[in-house]
Amino acid sequence: MNAKPRPGSMDPLLVQAFWARLTTIVEQQAAALIRTSFTPAVSECGDLSACVFDPRGRMIAQAVTGTPGHINSMAHCVRDMLALYPAETLRPGDVLITNDPWLTSGHHYDVTVVTPVFIGPKLVAMFGSICHTADFGGRPYGPDGVDVYEEGLEVPVLKLLDGGATNEQLLQIIRANVRSPEQVLGDIFSQVAGNAVGARQLLDFMEEAELVTIEPLADEIIARTEKAMRAAIEALPDGTYRYMTQADGFDEPVTLSMAIRVENDHLVVDYDGTSPQVKQAINVVMNYTEAYTTFGVKCALAPEVPNNEGSFRAVEVHAPRGSILNCDRPAPVAARHLMGHFLPGLVLAALAPVMPDRAMAEGAAALWSTNVHGRTTAGEPFSLLSFMTGGTGARAGLDGLSTTAFPSGVSGIPVEVFENRCPLVILERALSTDSGGPGQLRGGLGQRLRMAAPSLSEPYRLSLFADRIHHPAPGLAGGGAGRPGDARLADGRTLDPKRTVEIMPGDEVILVTPGGGGLGKAEERDPVAVAEDALDGVISPEAAERIYRVVLRANGTVDVDATTRLRSR
Repeated sequence: MNAKPRPGSMDPLLVQAFWARLTTIVEQQAAALIRTSFTPAVSECGDLSACVFDPRGRMIAQAVTGTPGHINSMAHCVRDMLALYPAETLRPGDVLITNDPWLTSGHHYDVTVVTPVFIGPKLVAMFGSICHTADFGGRPYGPDGVDVYEEGLEVPVLKLLDGGATNEQLLQIIRANVRSPEQVLGDIFSQVAGNAVGARQLLDFMEEAELVTIEPLADEIIARTEKAMRAAIEALPDGTYRYMTQADGFDEPVTLSMAIRVENDHLVVDYDGTSPQVKQAINVVMNYTEAYTTFGVKCALAPEVPNNEGSFRAVEVHAPRGSILNCDRPAPVAARHLMGHFLPGLVLAALAPVMPDRAMAEGAAALWSTNVHGRTTAGEPFSLLSFMTGGTGARAGLDGLSTTAFPSGVSGIPVEVFENRCPLVILERALSTDSGGPGQLRGGLGQRLRMAAPSLSEPYRLSLFADRIHHPAPGLAGGGAGRPGDARLADGRTLDPKRTVEIMPGDEVILVTPGGGGLGKAEERDPVAVAEDALDGVISPEAAERIYRVVLRANGTVDVDATTRLRSR
């Protein structure tokens, strides 16, 4: 463990000015990446991250736009890059790149690009970003690969730019191995552009403030963050808090087991008892497991504290080697988010007994991804990744959020963009009534999507990334489970939620995402809130009547007048 920091030695006005400027700079870095990106997953959905590091590779600040799986894993990746390309060997104009799943955010489709920043010959900072590319070779993006080699081209840590000169041989290799080279390379250089925007603005600030280094300021910010994080941990009673859940897995259920051990101002999360790694691509690398675990701890304990090097120092994460949360090469990992997105929910549920004011039931968790690929009637290939979200679990004092991506933070592709980028048509997109788990506070709703490809003359392929079809989100403290998800054709034939399937042009695909779990007993819910749910279409009249009966049995009375007024709106 690192020695406890002693923050407060620097001018607080300078520290605050530096922090405010940094957060603005990384937001501008992310905005430049989004605006220049070629991929809807980035430009429309925000599947990216943007961060700034000090010259020692310690993350100082991140853009609000971004996903924890990218941001927190990049904090490790930059240090790994510096181990291979030490700071003293770098020079102005260098840019590093990798998509090694075990070094960065867990699968080949996430490309990490890092730009060192110099004043003269001196390295003063590093800007890094990750974005999800449209394609990176191998089999089409899907959860049914059998090893990492068939999942695409792996780029080890290399120089994308060397002293300002483009690594043309690397670009030739990428062009020869991906289906949409212009789109993929366009995205990579969008990351270079975003990093350059951040670098330029940081250098402007350093010139204005007459700084030759940011290391003392970085030390102060990181130390303050660590102190605040340790204080939040120390406020918890020492002890071990456990939670376990089940996910659908691939061919059989997966057990995710967590124990959180609190020792003074230090916290250890251990996944002993979790299922072993599997043959299909739902395995998670340790870097990604650590990223979403530390995010969950921060959400539970100190959501207002900056997310940087300091927030990681007081937290340890362990998972058994060879488990589904710490897989060994060459395990397939393309769909690692299907397991990794469960982890923050486990943290919040495990700590609920000692943090009831921040309790949260499990939600849909895994982001549903749909990758459609085939050929248009003109013979042109198409491939489009889109996202669907389910409901979050109910929270202390609040119902769950409907169709919200927690913990990833990404959004769905607008219908207009989806239909413009591929020949499929969205026939319906609506909230899924009755999908939120009942409780004193109900879970958030999932959504229902119908789509078809009436203009195609040949079959296309659909790769689904879906979970909670067989294991819905459980409730907490007596709350009911959310409704499970569903994937089928309009004629009733079910679709495999984790295998690539062939769809005929005339077939109508129906996807329904899961709802979140409820919190507290349903009989304790306010009857007026039940009526409002019914009026708003959140629950069906039949479900409202069932809940009323439970409330009536528990309380003996129902506010009939209030209910009548609501129904007469």
